[in-house]
Amino acid sequence: MLFTISVNPAKVLTKIADERETNSLSSKLRKKRFIQFKNFVESYVSDKETNLKIIDIGGTPTIWENNLLWLKQLNSVKNIEITVANIKEYKSKHEVIKCVIADATNMQQFKDKEFDIVFSNSVIEHVGDYKEQTAMANEILRIGKKYFVQTPNYYFPVEPHFLFPFFQFMPLKLKVWLITNFDLGWRKKTSNRETALMLVNSVKLLTKKELMALFPGANVFEEKVFSLTKSFIMHGESP
Repeated sequence: MLFTISVNPAKVLTKIADERETNSLSSKLRKKRFIQFKNFVESYVSDKETNLKIIDIGGTPTIWENNLLWLKQLNSVKNIEITVANIKEYKSKHEVIKCVIADATNMQQFKDKEFDIVFSNSVIEHVGDYKEQTAMANEILRIGKKYFVQTPNYYFPVEPHFLFPFFQFMPLKLKVWLITNFDLGWRKKTSNRETALMLVNSVKLLTKKELMALFPGANVFEEKVFSLTKSFIMHGESP
């Protein structure tokens, strides 16, 4: 008797990239990334007693609610204040976590160097073209004393939002055709060409060279998958 095994590559990739799955690759990378961030914070506060103000640009309160105990256990920190800035409205039950609505490319409600650390995870690739990305980077450097910014690598073979090999290198017409004819990742196919165009234009991945231009003098950490750079973490001190 012959047995056949049918494997749907799209479903496999989706499961690997699903951060809700504890054992998914994406979830494991995020956990490792936050360990790095913890070390980054601890190095900042290790030699002085301070109040610690962190802003998360484009995030949600959940990650901070889950790590609040660790932050409160930092010996040299007297007071902690976390601001979650997003274009969507969020709420938190914790008084030290404040949620505000903000545009990452124009955060004039915040003063220069108002925050000790600016944190941003997989956001800068969503704010628009390189002009808008430059504006976001400038705002990060303006409002924060230090920064920790992660974003996917343009040259990684599987585009992380549409979960389709080499999608980012394809011509616009082919991208639109794929979106209007197939489910890509978590995105269901759409027959509306304008919607397809909006989805394509909602992501602009960055190269290492472009990131170095946005964050001059930054330390760069490369997250690897099978020896390939999946994403970059830019961290350092603002000028």
